Amino acid sequence: MIRINQLTKSYDATRALDNVSLNISRNEVVSIIGYSGSGKSSLIRCIAGLEPYESGSIVTDLVPKKGYNGIGMVFNRANLFPHLTILQNLTLAPVEVLGISRKEAEEEAIELLDKVGIWAVKDSYPESLSSGQRQRAAIARSLMMKPEILLLDEPTSALDPVSASEVFNVLTTLKDKMTIVLVTHNIDLARLISDRIVFMSGGRICEQGTPSEIIDHPKEHQTRAYINHCMNMVY
Repeated sequence: MIRINQLTKSYDATRALDNVSLNISRNEVVSIIGYSGSGKSSLIRCIAGLEPYESGSIVTDLVPKKGYNGIGMVFNRANLFPHLTILQNLTLAPVEVLGISRKEAEEEAIELLDKVGIWAVKDSYPESLSSGQRQRAAIARSLMMKPEILLLDEPTSALDPVSASEVFNVLTTLKDKMTIVLVTHNIDLARLISDRIVFMSGGRICEQGTPSEIIDHPKEHQTRAYINHCMNMVY
């Protein structure tokens, strides 16, 4: 589904991605882990087309339709439109970009909001929702466009454990239904939903494998240090 070959990306003098190559299969769930500044977010932002890169290539099996490239993106702060209700947040793009009727969009939005457990707040504005509710609304908004690839940039990083578990539950229902690339520091989440985990450091992929291989039996010392750090954090 996604083929990344020798991708290089810099911010001024800082090399964010250094010849990164990675293939992701259709309906595979891949979690990307690593310390802050390792290039995780830069990688998925390049996949989404939000960031330019100097060299290398990103090729997908997607066929863009009606001005939409088939990729959904969920940010770590939800980024909902504050002046629109949750229902309006979900229906705006399908109506304006895909050209479906407002009635059809609202019916689909209500069904999705019910699936993620926040149907009752459809007429509320984002500021009145909890962090977990906003993040679930952001995921539902991306799903409204029926993406074949869903990218998530640390969707639980700003959430308390209860809110994070709400997002966990939503993501587990999406497994095997679409290609998902997840950037996260949450090792439990990565273990729960991933088919494969990729560990990045210094803009490079250091190690990748199944959740058991990377979390329980990492081979590289950098991976071991990171996993030990995450598993032994004290708040």
